[in-house]
Amino acid sequence: MKPIVAVIGRPNVGKSSFFNYISGKRIAIVEDTPGVTRDRIYTDVTWRGRTFTMIDTGGIEPEADDDILKQMKYQAELAMDSADVIVFMVDGKEGVTASDYEVAKMLRKTNKPVILICNKVDQVGDTPPEVYEFYNLDMGDPYPISTLQGLGIGDALDAIYEKFKDIPEEEEDDTFIKVALIGKPNVGKSSLVNKILGEKRVIVSDVPGTTRDAIDTYFEKGDKKFVFIDTAGLRKKNKVDESIEKYSAMRTITAIERADVCLLLVDANEGVTEQDTKVAGYAHEAGKGIIIVVNKWDIHEKETGTLEKYREQVYQDLAYLTYAPVIFISALTGQRVDKLFELIPFVADQNAMRITTGVLNDVINEAVAMVQPPSDKGRRLKVYYATQVSTKPPTFAVFVNSKKLMHFSYVRYLENQIRKNFGLEGTPVVMMVREKGEE
Repeated sequence: MKPIVAVIGRPNVGKSSFFNYISGKRIAIVEDTPGVTRDRIYTDVTWRGRTFTMIDTGGIEPEADDDILKQMKYQAELAMDSADVIVFMVDGKEGVTASDYEVAKMLRKTNKPVILICNKVDQVGDTPPEVYEFYNLDMGDPYPISTLQGLGIGDALDAIYEKFKDIPEEEEDDTFIKVALIGKPNVGKSSLVNKILGEKRVIVSDVPGTTRDAIDTYFEKGDKKFVFIDTAGLRKKNKVDESIEKYSAMRTITAIERADVCLLLVDANEGVTEQDTKVAGYAHEAGKGIIIVVNKWDIHEKETGTLEKYREQVYQDLAYLTYAPVIFISALTGQRVDKLFELIPFVADQNAMRITTGVLNDVINEAVAMVQPPSDKGRRLKVYYATQVSTKPPTFAVFVNSKKLMHFSYVRYLENQIRKNFGLEGTPVVMMVREKGEE
């Protein structure tokens, strides 16, 4: 399991700039206005051979209002619970503020390792005297960095890496199929777990967002063993809950990372929503097996052909998930819930499928013979051979004479031919185009 590193601090101290610099991509919106990072954003980072997930978060700003102060404390507790290592970022130009002291006070009450990073220290040479002021926070040595100039970043990453030595690289038990239940709040994730178990193991409430943690539940059926990971739902943000929801989302991401198969629960009466597409995107990008589970089908108004029309609409709304099977259930009555125990192992096997190079190339050669590769200015694409390089998800490298000639539509065509011959239902497929001699 990859360690989770959460970057927290007041608004406008440079958390998103730091995140972008490390990830090597401009993923987070960077703007000189407090509170611009609206959504939790995450990326995988590899440093000194260890891969970890870094989460960029909104800022913590203590207010005089008691209710806000309670929310701030709760959000800090969630951050501590979710992350393995916390980066506490402060502003080297502005110096220590009352808000920094408040955040530091909360961090000291936890047993989580904290790295204090002092951003906006832009000059080269000796550490400026104002950095030493941050020792007053009692959070250990401050690491001066400048994301603007690219200074001190390696030392900060080394400090984060050192904390991973206490986090074992866990070996997951392969005898269990790990299943994450994902989707927006109040869609029936906890109810489904309870129906499967036949007991109220998970709190079920009509209040959206009851499940803040990712909860593991072990279950055996026949010769199959399952771990169901119930997660906090992703929902639209409001002003007070915004940062809290970031940490709940962090747990959803962690659950997806751990899972073999994700059950995307959709409310039959609401259809696919914006939040559904967002969480489905996380699972798709992570390369997990996916089953779209339309819940509350028992109370959905039906007429002839309703089910097929609904399935078509789901695929229209989730156009990149047409490979995922759709099942219609009721967690309340148990309608079709048993079918999940056939579908989950099937999709897990598809996600882990390995195809021999010889058989794969027979399919690729036939596909090339049926549809001629594209050409440009008299030069035609040649497809030499393909090989599967990994599973979970099935990942294929296709070797060609020129990557520039390989149009994305032809890549999609080859992927579809592979799917047609081998199934690969419920799993994303990754197609990598390589030129001969390229690794």
